Amino acid sequence: MRMRKKTWARPELAECAYFTDAPEPFRGKWAARFGEKRPLWLDLGCGKCVFLAELARRYPESNILGVDISYDILGVGRRNIEAAVPGPKNVQLVFFNIEKLAEMIAPEDQVQRIYINFCDPWPSKRHAKRRLTHGNFLKLYRQVLKMGGQIHFKTDNQPLFEFSVEELPQFGFELSEVTRNLHENGPVGVMTDYEAKFHELGQPINRCVGTMVDWEEPEVPEDAEPAEETVEE
Repeated sequence: MRMRKKTWARPELAECAYFTDAPEPFRGKWAARFGEKRPLWLDLGCGKCVFLAELARRYPESNILGVDISYDILGVGRRNIEAAVPGPKNVQLVFFNIEKLAEMIAPEDQVQRIYINFCDPWPSKRHAKRRLTHGNFLKLYRQVLKMGGQIHFKTDNQPLFEFSVEELPQFGFELSEVTRNLHENGPVGVMTDYEAKFHELGQPINRCVGTMVDWEEPEVPEDAEPAEETVEE
């Protein structure tokens, strides 16, 4: 469901000290932007920031950088953050296209963790490359993660999860903590707002962690045909 227009979002974000829609100058300098060097975590597609706000509250020793491409949803997110952690010292919000992530994050920023929660499954084959766990994105994440850094991925979409657990190892991410029913024995970890609703409805949540290891991209023959990549809704 598309969020209704929030006419107040941009003006409020403009006054927010930890928001920017021009992050390129901070590339390689995010520790200075935060005001203190701490482990850097990215929340890609941070949405309403319920998850991000709780991360910031529980882990003040980490810098949390949230990225999304909607002023309206980031405006709601800022309000949620302020309700949970007023005037946070370890949060930055960015309006930016994830496809250009390497333009705002440099290897020297030393990203230790990337969170991807309940992203759009893009079920049709022609949209496969838009999935945030597609190989093209995984290669992008390799440009910003430090060696040994991790991707923490959660989704309620079973076909997307099966696609992802096959894709991650092919691009140099060693899988661990793979589960197809995360909250089977009760709530585990920090939940997103969607996740809490899914859990109440008894919807299983899939989760895995991918740790970046040494990897060399294989050469692809020029005449190779693209693989079938269909994820059903």
